[in-house]
Amino acid sequence: MNLWVYMLRRFITTIPHFFMVVALAFLLIHLAPGSPITLLAGEYGTDPQYIARIEKMFGLDQPLHIQLFKYILQVCRGDLGFSFIYMEPVSNVIFKRMILTLQLMGLALLFSTTFGVLMGVISSKNPYSLTDNVTTTLSLVGYSIPVFWMGQVLLLVFALNLSWFPLGGIKNLRFEYMGFRATLDVLHHLALPSMALGIIYAALVARLERASMLEVLGQDYIVTARAKGLKESSVLYKHALRNALLPVVTIVGLTMGFVLSGAVLTETVFGLPGLGTLIKDAIYQRDYPVLMGAFVFSSIFTISANLMTDIVYSFLDPRIRYQ
Repeated sequence: MNLWVYMLRRFITTIPHFFMVVALAFLLIHLAPGSPITLLAGEYGTDPQYIARIEKMFGLDQPLHIQLFKYILQVCRGDLGFSFIYMEPVSNVIFKRMILTLQLMGLALLFSTTFGVLMGVISSKNPYSLTDNVTTTLSLVGYSIPVFWMGQVLLLVFALNLSWFPLGGIKNLRFEYMGFRATLDVLHHLALPSMALGIIYAALVARLERASMLEVLGQDYIVTARAKGLKESSVLYKHALRNALLPVVTIVGLTMGFVLSGAVLTETVFGLPGLGTLIKDAIYQRDYPVLMGAFVFSSIFTISANLMTDIVYSFLDPRIRYQ
C-alpha cells in the first residue's frame, strides 16, 4: 500500500475518535459538581432572576444534549467559545499558555527519548553486568518516583542548595535579555521542569529499549554482521538500533498524552504559567469553555501524535502498511 494512501486512511479513522473524546469530556465536565454561575453571580448569587439571566447569557439554561450539539458545531467552525473568567475568546487564552507547555513537553520528550535510548543501548551491550544492573536499578527508581515529588527534589538540590538553576518562573525578571541570550535564559528556566517531567519516561524508554535490543541482538542477521567482522559500534547503532527503535517509537507516541497531563503538576510545582496551570485554575473556577478548549487541544495533540507515530512506524517497517 502506498504511504500516502495509508496516511489518508489513518487520518480518516481519527475523526470519529476526536468527536467521541470531545463529547465524553463535555458530558463529564458538565455533570461534575459545582457551577460557574456561583462564581459569576458573586454577591447576587441568591437572586434567582440574576442567575437566570447569566445562565441564558452563556447558554447554560438549555438541555445538556443541546449544549453539546451546539458546542460540536462551534468546534467544527474553529470556535472554542468565550471564557467566563478571563472574558475573552478561549482560543486566545489557550494560545497564550500553549507555547510554554509545548516547549516544556518538547524538552521533556527530547530528554526522555535521547537519554532513555542511550541507557537502553548501553545496558544491552553487556547484559547482567554491573553497568546493566546499575542502569536497570536507576530506571526502576526513576519510573517509581511521582512527577511532583521529583520536581520538589530537583528544586531542593539543584535550585535551593546548589543554586545552579532558578527556583521558578520562565525568565529572569532582573535583566531584559534579547535574541540568543533570551533563548538560553528560557532553556535555563525549563531545564529542571523538563527533567522532572522526562525522568519517568526516560526510565520507561530505557527498559523498553534494553528488552528490544536484547531481542534484536539475537537475530541471525546480527550474527552474520558480526561474522563479517563489522565493528561492534556499527552492529549496535547501524544494524540493531533501527529495528529496536520500533517499540520505542510506539511508546513515545502513546506517552505524549501522559506528558501533557503531567505538565499540569510540573507547571504547578515550578510556577510556570503554561497550559497545565491554566487547566488547574479553570477547574477551581469552573470555567467550562476554558476546560473544554484545553481538552480539545489535548485531544487534537494526542490524536495527531498517535497518527504521526503510526506514520513513522510504517516508514521504519513498511510491512505495517499491508496488514
